[in-house]
Amino acid sequence: MSNSPDEDDRLEQLRQEKMDNLQQRQEGGEAQQEAMQAQQEQAEAQKNALLKQHLTDGARKRLNTVKMSRPDFGEKVEQQVVALAQSGRLRDKIDEEKMKELLRELTPDSKSFNIERR
Repeated sequence: MSNSPDEDDRLEQLRQEKMDNLQQRQEGGEAQQEAMQAQQEQAEAQKNALLKQHLTDGARKRLNTVKMSRPDFGEKVEQQVVALAQSGRLRDKIDEEKMKELLRELTPDSKSFNIERR
C-alpha cells in the first residue's frame, strides 16, 4: 500500500494549497476584525466629542462618577444626551443641575409600589 512518488507529491501539493487557503481566510478575518474595531473607536470618539461639546465640566464629572458606579446606567444616560444633541433639542450646554434632573428622570422608580386594599 505504498504510494508512488507522484501521488506523494500530489498529496503534498494539496496539503500546501489547503494550508495557504486557511491562512488567507484567517488574514481576511483579522482585517475585517480590525476594521470593525476601528469603526467602533471612531464612533466612541464621535460620542465623546458630542458629550464634550454639550456638557459642562461639572456635568461630565457627574456622568463619569455615575459610569464608574453603574456602567450600564451611565451608558444609557450618555446615549440619551447624544440623542438629544443629534436631534437638536439641546440649546445650551447641560450643567450639573440639569444632569441631576436627567439622572432622576432616567433612574427607574423601583422603590415605589402600590398596595390596594379591598
